[in-house]
Amino acid sequence: MLLTLKKILQFVHFSTLKYRNIRRYCKNVKEDMEIPTNSLKEYYSANDQTNNGFIYDNKPFKFTCIAGKTYSWCLCGRSNKQPFCDGTHKNIHLKIKQKPIRFAVTETKDYWLCNCKQTSNRPFCDGTHLKESIQEKRK
Repeated sequence: MLLTLKKILQFVHFSTLKYRNIRRYCKNVKEDMEIPTNSLKEYYSANDQTNNGFIYDNKPFKFTCIAGKTYSWCLCGRSNKQPFCDGTHKNIHLKIKQKPIRFAVTETKDYWLCNCKQTSNRPFCDGTHLKESIQEKRK
């Protein structure tokens, strides 16, 4: 009886954690309502690329960005250090045409970076990963 009760409590605890994580990715919170912009967008031509990269994941990545620091966000989706670029696109045998997006932020705080690589506000998540077509491609 005690063993069965322990298993039930573990299952309930795991289920609530799982639900909480899903809610965190999909539900808007007041402080996350404003989608940030890339302050370096006008300086780098890589931001004008029309093709999107390989869908790495169907949920965003939360990262604390430091104001004034320049980051390189992987657009090709092949980097081993997602969501940041590790130079995989430079391998001539892979024939990757996308280049990383250089970005900087004006305020030090947590930002949601896109991992589906389909966002219209590169590199920040705009909720595009919630579309059924994106969710189906990554399963």
